[in-house]
Amino acid sequence: MMPDLGKYAVAVLSSYGASLALLIAVIALTLWQGRRVKRQLDEVEARQGKQDG
Repeated sequence: MMPDLGKYAVAVLSSYGASLALLIAVIALTLWQGRRVKRQLDEVEARQGKQDG
């Protein structure tokens, strides 16, 4: 159920949309950086001759 926002509907809904977009961007950036760091760590470990475990 959505409350009646009256003349503020556009401002409120666009704020929700912007917040959601920023949250998605932060999550995507975090996942991207995590994968990049893991790949770099794997390369360093491979150079040092270490194995998983």
